[in-house]
Amino acid sequence: MQYQDINAETIDGWCQEGWEWGIPISHETYLEAQQGNWEVYLTPTRPVPHTWFGELAGKKILGLASGGGQQIPILKALGADCTVLDYSGRQCQSERLVAEREGYAVEIIQADMTKRLPFAEETFDLIFHPVSNCYVEEVLPIFKECYRILKKGGVLLCGLDTGINYIFNEEQTQIAYALPFHPLRDEKLFQECMAKKEGIQFSHTLEEQIGGQLKAGFCLAELYEDTNGYGNLHEHNIPTFIATRAVKE
Repeated sequence: MQYQDINAETIDGWCQEGWEWGIPISHETYLEAQQGNWEVYLTPTRPVPHTWFGELAGKKILGLASGGGQQIPILKALGADCTVLDYSGRQCQSERLVAEREGYAVEIIQADMTKRLPFAEETFDLIFHPVSNCYVEEVLPIFKECYRILKKGGVLLCGLDTGINYIFNEEQTQIAYALPFHPLRDEKLFQECMAKKEGIQFSHTLEEQIGGQLKAGFCLAELYEDTNGYGNLHEHNIPTFIATRAVKE
């Protein structure tokens, strides 16, 4: 079994147990979005500025590893033409549930973003890619694929884990691990992750993540930082995530 398959099964399990990022939005939240009252998240606690999207009506948007029935339904309510790609069957199921409940059409693709994306060049106006590349060993190929399928002037919105979370113990009080956090290179770490049902996660540097977007051809336009939203690091206001807005010029 490849690590991607392990992670898809892990996330399915989390969703079954009530994972917060697998709970679809309510009918009321969908109606509120139609009235212009809405928020979506790339990182745990800070909503994405509306200005990062521009006018959404008629825009062709890909939710990349963005299943769960949380962000894409909001963007649909605002008039976007949406596609979502996720490798978790339960995350795709949540997308389908909201679409059927609210009566809109959305293309739902269960697929692995580490493979070539199943879209033609210059298909999308915007890609919404919340924190998820921490489940991927190499991030540069994903940024290259995003660049390929975005139209000229298209926007890539990313949520990125900075790697700080991976050095601490569960209580976030002591440094317990060295970076990079890479279970495929450390059998003991691999077995520990499997025992904890955490999936196979990887730390990534800013050089890999922001530098990777630049190397793929993007121009970085804006960014902001965010915390975990809970735990010792959050209580000390230590940023552990970055959201970026990059443009294909």
